[in-house]
Amino acid sequence: MPPGIQHGLHQGLAQQQTLSPQMRQSLNILQANTMELTQLLRQATELNPTLEIIDDVDPIDDTPEKDAEVDYENLSEFDDTWREDQILMHGNPQHSKDDEERREFLYNSIVAPQTLQQHLLDQLNHAAVDDDKYMAAEYLIGCINDSGFLDDPIETLAQRSSWTLKHLRSAQSLLQGFDPAGIAVENLTESLLLQLQLQGRGGSLETRIIDAHLDDLARHRFAEITRTLGVSMEAVVEAADRIAQLNPDPGAAFDATSNPHVSADLEIKKDLNGDYYAHLTGDHLPKIRISNHYKDLLTKLTSDPKARKYLQENIHTGRQIMNAVSQRQETLLKIGTEIINRQPDFLQHGKSKLRPMTMHDVAEIIGVHAATVSRAVSAKYILTPHGLMEFRAFFSSGYTTQEGTEISNTGVREAIQQIVAAENTAKPFSDTAIEKQLKAKGIKVARRTIAKYRDQLGILPSHLRKRHI
Repeated sequence: MPPGIQHGLHQGLAQQQTLSPQMRQSLNILQANTMELTQLLRQATELNPTLEIIDDVDPIDDTPEKDAEVDYENLSEFDDTWREDQILMHGNPQHSKDDEERREFLYNSIVAPQTLQQHLLDQLNHAAVDDDKYMAAEYLIGCINDSGFLDDPIETLAQRSSWTLKHLRSAQSLLQGFDPAGIAVENLTESLLLQLQLQGRGGSLETRIIDAHLDDLARHRFAEITRTLGVSMEAVVEAADRIAQLNPDPGAAFDATSNPHVSADLEIKKDLNGDYYAHLTGDHLPKIRISNHYKDLLTKLTSDPKARKYLQENIHTGRQIMNAVSQRQETLLKIGTEIINRQPDFLQHGKSKLRPMTMHDVAEIIGVHAATVSRAVSAKYILTPHGLMEFRAFFSSGYTTQEGTEISNTGVREAIQQIVAAENTAKPFSDTAIEKQLKAKGIKVARRTIAKYRDQLGILPSHLRKRHI
């Protein structure tokens, strides 16, 4: 039985404290990649009349930067008035239905095609959960790979985070009820079992076969399954057909690598002295500001309280968006800088030299919560000296070699991939042989773990890789 399933798959519908719309808006901006953020900002200027895009060359507006800063600071007076009004109205400003729909579209808009992580975050944003469970689930989403599986056991994730195992299991159960079916588990077996349980077939023959005879099923050893389970050959064949309808790769439909528009959000470059530094690739992002025209207009609307309130609200919303973008950029830059500081061997030699690094480690250094790091790196890519990589590839636990050098799980997977790439296809390496080769390199990894990593890499078992020459 997959961990977390026994804790229940049903969401509570009781009223609970949730994140404010403003906070969720900021989180959505933090989570958006560069392409998505570009569209979000352009939508923001279309929906908010007080926001405008700054052209690279703007001959019309030659207001000195210092004056602009003074204008910006003077808006705090209007912001205070706005806040008082919001409190008096219990946080429910009066808008038309169209206004509300446009704002909801802006705050929740995500550019297609979505990644799996974005798809899960979108569902999480609409779940009736308290803040703690929301943040724990968000952290787990950041630990889910593109297949929909957790890279590490839930117990390991609990040890590396600020949440208890019980708390993470509760968040895991929530995610396991999301679409696509079969996600937030550790491996293929657990995913298939979860899919069957969600279909109401938890006690079926298919469950028994997957739980104890998945390898026999893959090798079409139906006679062995028939003998062990004491059922007819016909029943096993029919169950096998039903199992074939399950999805072995729940995240495949959201595979970001199949998207030709994937681009880097951060780049690692070298300066003239040969030192590495992090560079944001968002130079082409629309630069937005509060329109001077509407700031001036606001000071003149003393006799029209409705129009004044409308402008105050839009100016406040615009400032929130600007602040959220600034925080996103700063957070990404800090994470990129910390990657450089912690991964000198990777920068010189490649993925096989990646050191263990967790989101909690980085969060402590840059002064944010681990969930903020999870959101910031979600579905984003970094251009490194060794190619375009997912940010999340840098975050994993690892092993210590016999020489005392640390190597990350990603580094171990890279080593396995190199071993398989160099094998004789007429005599491919078994998992035991790979285990011995890794041990010869000073990396002690259990055969069961090698099988798990091989499955994550999409590498078939040795008997299925064999090619007759």
